[in-house]
Amino acid sequence: MFRALVGFGAFGLFWGAWGAILPAVRSESGVGDGELGIALLMVGLGALASMRFTGYLIDRYGGAVLPVVVVLFGACGVLPALADSAVTLSGALLLLGATSGATDVAINATGSHAEAVTGKPLMNLAHGIFSVAVVVASFGTAALRTAGADALPVLGGVGVIVAVVGLTLGAGLRDDLHTSTEPTPRRRLEPVLLVFGGLCALAYVVENAWQSWSAVHLDTSFNAAPGLASSAPAVFAAAAATGRIAGNALLRRLRPVQLLVAGGVLAAVGSVVAATAGTAWLALIGIGVAGLGTSVCAPTIIGIAGAWAGPVRRAGAISTVTTLAYLGFLLGPAAVGVVSSALSLPVALGGVAVLALLVAALGPVAARQSERTFQS
Repeated sequence: MFRALVGFGAFGLFWGAWGAILPAVRSESGVGDGELGIALLMVGLGALASMRFTGYLIDRYGGAVLPVVVVLFGACGVLPALADSAVTLSGALLLLGATSGATDVAINATGSHAEAVTGKPLMNLAHGIFSVAVVVASFGTAALRTAGADALPVLGGVGVIVAVVGLTLGAGLRDDLHTSTEPTPRRRLEPVLLVFGGLCALAYVVENAWQSWSAVHLDTSFNAAPGLASSAPAVFAAAAATGRIAGNALLRRLRPVQLLVAGGVLAAVGSVVAATAGTAWLALIGIGVAGLGTSVCAPTIIGIAGAWAGPVRRAGAISTVTTLAYLGFLLGPAAVGVVSSALSLPVALGGVAVLALLVAALGPVAARQSERTFQS
């Protein structure tokens, strides 16, 4: 359990710092907005290339994979600060994405295994710690930037922290994930995992849509003051952290599918309020409610998938689900932008509520299907 929580914390520290330091990375690498957008796509491509293979490695070699990928992630996290052109930045972000995707799979597999071994809910708590770390690192990096820090000391510092965490996770390692002594069989994409992955992708579309567009929504839809508009992502992240930690406690009384339904409905309500609000402050409240609701959806789906897969193929199953989910995470903000250009931003964000309701409606169907498949 400790390894999963610490791994999620280190993961959040990096990505919280990354969001706050990105303007400095753009400036120091000498790229424009268009070149930066293309370079950022490399993060997603690298992650998609590594995630399923990481699941195979964990199923084959067990818990030894986690510290290795975390150390590599910390090392690659420094590379964007060294880039001096669009080409070198793209290459750095490709490596960062590959190690980030591997770390994502490894920490989720470790958390799912800890749930199975202890019989206690963990995934929402772990994702909650990730969200807390994002908020802490974002504010910490903002303070360092105010003091005049450039990209290299910020990314170098957080990279060292992540690498040290990885070494700590490897110290005195006991193999707490399944390790097979037989060659791992080729995995096929089972329909149940495709369903879980699709659901998780929908949840991530909702989550990243508000994380990415909330500040823009307050700015353009309400002409909010810069300070108020800029606070929207922090409000969303803080609400997500609260929701995940509270959701983890609620799983002592609720079944996972019940928490998933409640989260989807709450995310839909918050999305409608935020999209149709008459004032910026009411929209900010809706954004917080959406953060509370959507926060529990993806961790709960990943936990259900891991429980269904069992110890022998848990990491491979989770890698499949998270790979599909990552597509939603990447495409969500872009989809909002396309709909916003055709119609309006409030309409696009209001459409996110429909996706949240789909998660709530389809969650029980997926859970029943997985039970039937498991019994057969």
